[in-house]
Amino acid sequence: MTTPKRLLAVDLDGTLLDTSGHPHARDVRAVRAALAEGVAVSIVTGRLYSGSRAAAKMLGLKGAVGCADGSHVVRALDHETLVHLGVAGAEALAVKAALATAGAATFVFARDAIGHDAGGMAFVRYVSTWSNDIRMAADVFAHELWDAEEGVTAVVALGDKKRLAEAAQGLERDFGGALAVVLFPLSRGPHTGMWAIMVRASGGTKGTAVRWIAEQAGIALADTVCVGDWVNDLPMFEVAGRSFAMGQAPDDVKSKATDVLVETVHEGGGVATAIAEAFGIRVP
Repeated sequence: MTTPKRLLAVDLDGTLLDTSGHPHARDVRAVRAALAEGVAVSIVTGRLYSGSRAAAKMLGLKGAVGCADGSHVVRALDHETLVHLGVAGAEALAVKAALATAGAATFVFARDAIGHDAGGMAFVRYVSTWSNDIRMAADVFAHELWDAEEGVTAVVALGDKKRLAEAAQGLERDFGGALAVVLFPLSRGPHTGMWAIMVRASGGTKGTAVRWIAEQAGIALADTVCVGDWVNDLPMFEVAGRSFAMGQAPDDVKSKATDVLVETVHEGGGVATAIAEAFGIRVP
């Protein structure tokens, strides 16, 4: 009997990588063992590709990697873009105007890089988890990255909750069909308690990335397994045949997973356990 093709989709921060951005050794061994057994493995992350590339290389991945929460899919073998959903034209102009009015520290994500101005200096370390290619300009709203031919991958801004909420409401009202707008509190690191907004083109999630990667590889979603720890992982939990939530994940994330891991990001081993449970591949 032929074993069906299988796919493992793994989140990076809070799942494969610890709080300092380093991978857990046992998880790396498990991923490599899964690859050796013929399991297709993909990273599916909120990071840009430039912030994911080192992890993909370390794991030995050559196939599709889902970045920017599904807005950008890249082939690790040759770094070729396979899918990109960008914000451009009237939508990009509206995003600029809304965030300028909000007086928010704004970061533009495009061409696999992040642009900002002096207003964002205090938050550079925070956004550096998305990409290590960070470029400063005199005015973020005149940054060259806004002119990317393929459109802007995402825009992130940090600031006052009320003013960001007003910006989000206006963008959703006028461009709800074209833009995906998320307002969220920062719950990790030195900026805990602040609020941020992320704006991307609608239609892209970690779930759409997993679905696309599986379809292109000829793998049934029922034979797809994912591991994550945060709210942005829920769309891939919804499409995968089996989903594992890390031990430190919020309760609303755990409640949507088929399995909840004991292991947390701090001690690692969650990905290894998921691989052992889902595929029967065990490493010391």
